[in-house]
Amino acid sequence: MLSGWREVTARRPWRISAKLLIISSVVTVIGFSAVCVNVMLDMRRGEEALARQTLENLATTIEADISRNIEIYDLSLKAVTSNMLLPEIASVSKPVRHLILFDHATTARHFGAIQVFDADGRLTIDASTLDPLLENRAEEDYFKVHRDNPGIGLFISRPMLFRGAYSIVLSRRISDTDGGFMGVVAGSIRFSYFHELFERLSLDPEDTITVLKRDRTIMMRRPFDLDIIGKNLGDQPVWKSDNLKVGGSFAGQGPIDGTPRLYVRSSGTSPLFVVAGKPLSSVFALWQREALRIGAVILVLALFVLGSAILLAREIGRRADAESKLEEMATTDALTGLRNRRKFDHVIDIEWRRAMRQKTQIALLMIDADHFKAYNDTFGHQAGDQVLVGIAICISDSVRRAGDCAARYGGEEFAVLLPNTSVTEAFEVAEMIRGKVQGWSDDGAGSTVSCGIASLVPTAGLDWTVLVAAADKALYAAKAGGRNQSVVANLPRLSLVA
Repeated sequence: MLSGWREVTARRPWRISAKLLIISSVVTVIGFSAVCVNVMLDMRRGEEALARQTLENLATTIEADISRNIEIYDLSLKAVTSNMLLPEIASVSKPVRHLILFDHATTARHFGAIQVFDADGRLTIDASTLDPLLENRAEEDYFKVHRDNPGIGLFISRPMLFRGAYSIVLSRRISDTDGGFMGVVAGSIRFSYFHELFERLSLDPEDTITVLKRDRTIMMRRPFDLDIIGKNLGDQPVWKSDNLKVGGSFAGQGPIDGTPRLYVRSSGTSPLFVVAGKPLSSVFALWQREALRIGAVILVLALFVLGSAILLAREIGRRADAESKLEEMATTDALTGLRNRRKFDHVIDIEWRRAMRQKTQIALLMIDADHFKAYNDTFGHQAGDQVLVGIAICISDSVRRAGDCAARYGGEEFAVLLPNTSVTEAFEVAEMIRGKVQGWSDDGAGSTVSCGIASLVPTAGLDWTVLVAAADKALYAAKAGGRNQSVVANLPRLSLVA
């Protein structure tokens, strides 16, 4: 039995382990999920960084191509403005004048012919013909800008219909040696140049390429929409210039449509800059598929771990309940239902130490059935067992405090431990038990009990066996005095109240 008690005691931590198992499983699932979420967020940031780098390279490449063509065309404009100041330009024939002015002019199918307008805006020279038509561009913005601003340099107009084709006009001021206004030299780059440039790129249908002036006027956009061309983003109340700084990026809804995109602005210094955009749904499409796949795996694993933990915890709980029942059986007297001698020794040791720490009294009742052997021999063991059960019931009815311990000490002897109880209170409990047994005995059981009572305050150097010995001595005194009575131990050296 002692080995069984030790085994039950050793297994008791399983009750705590069930809770720890569930808690640790939940913490593990949360921790593992947090790691996976962090990994997926890193993957998302990586996808965004890759898309941003790709868009930045795309925008930079497009800007470089546009900037190179503008620079080449501007060289032709500069050559015309400088040759217009030659003294002999007015006296030579038209064919010779064309050779002088347009010998180094850049020609391409997307570039319009260079034209020269005088100070009044009249067309005087046209690179495409020796006899230009009568035109006057004095009311055009590019003419007014050069007329009113001598230091403007190269001016790029808003997109406009120029000589029958949608184009952007590049122009320069012609000034005399004194800085006086002599006119304007202008040329154009047709929209067909941008269309051809964008067609050479491998882009998704929802990807956008926007070419803008430094004042944020839209010069060209892919996909092409003539209603958008020429608008200024500064007029958009929901769009701020800080959203796209030079070389920066922006993720969200743009100023043109409601599709959330990742926008990247080129970092060059040319007159026109480029903004490349890609829908966020496209940027994170691969990441979303991976996130869903990983999330599904994590969810399945989490459910499996938690389900397994709950099942194991339930089994551990069942085992703990079974062990509690075994412990109850190991510490309970099978006949009377009271605590057995082993449990009593364990409890009295604990309560003795507690009373010593708190300096409180601890009382003990030793109760013995009177003439039990004779009764057992006369009426048989079953009748004797019924007497013991009846006495146990009387004891249980009289001892109700949570800290009290009633036990079958051995044979027909019982013990009642009463922590924090004076000898007077213990005597009252003993008399209550004795009276109940006597009342029950008068109904036909024919048995009484004798009680020995001892109470003291434990001190250093004393063992609880002293209390047992005193109560047992008082019990023998009760039996010697005629039985069916309660006797208090008289131990004056131990400060007992008699």
